[in-house]
Amino acid sequence: MSRTHEDIQDELLVLQCQEGDGDALKTLIARWQPRLARLAWRLTGEREAARDVVQDAWLAIVRGLARLDDPARFRWWAYRIVANKCADWIRRGSVRRTAATELRDAAVSTRDDGSNQTDSADDVGRMRDAMAKLPDEQRAVLSLHYLDEMGVREIAEVLGVPEGTVKSRLHHARNRLKDALERVTK
Repeated sequence: MSRTHEDIQDELLVLQCQEGDGDALKTLIARWQPRLARLAWRLTGEREAARDVVQDAWLAIVRGLARLDDPARFRWWAYRIVANKCADWIRRGSVRRTAATELRDAAVSTRDDGSNQTDSADDVGRMRDAMAKLPDEQRAVLSLHYLDEMGVREIAEVLGVPEGTVKSRLHHARNRLKDALERVTK
């Protein structure tokens, strides 16, 4: 894998953070906050939960940064921490999340705001709905692969699963997503 200018800049920031540079930490957080928040939102399916998860993750990242031996591994290490925090949140709140989802779905189905949305917006909505119905593990691999442009090896590292598991989840997620979208368009 070739290193980009951004990769090298992140490594430098990590090294500076490990030396106690507060400004470097602020820069690192500013650079990575949006990416980690997107991952958390995709894994939890809820913006508020994603904010809480990322806040917890940053506490763990800041506490553990001094122990990160290879600054080049920051990306996967940070993603892994967020993924683990999301898994914890999902385990703790699955009942609460299910109830909230049912309420949201009921509100959406009864709302009639009369707006005319374009086909493109409808397509995006259908895709989001189909993604939301996937199991968490499948939604995670699809998001990391297509939205964060990670390869199978990288996803395996982030999620802490074998590469074969990632390949299997990607395969099944694509099929389920395709089936769900075909059912909606029929």
